[in-house]
Amino acid sequence: MNPLPQKAVASPCIGVCRMSAASGLCEGCQRTLDEIAAWGQSSDVQKLAILARVAERRAGAAATACGSRD
Repeated sequence: MNPLPQKAVASPCIGVCRMSAASGLCEGCQRTLDEIAAWGQSSDVQKLAILARVAERRAGAAATACGSRD
């Protein structure tokens, strides 16, 4: 029996490809240039690690944004 093909890990790119000079991150996907360049050659495990870092960055940015409204 053949195992079902696994779904590829989707890129977080949203087509807003602008690097922030202040953070060094893409304003759209929150990845570094190194992470963006490595994405195509990365294993699924490596891609999931990048996505975890992106999620942490987004959570930090949201917390900072919420804190700045006070």
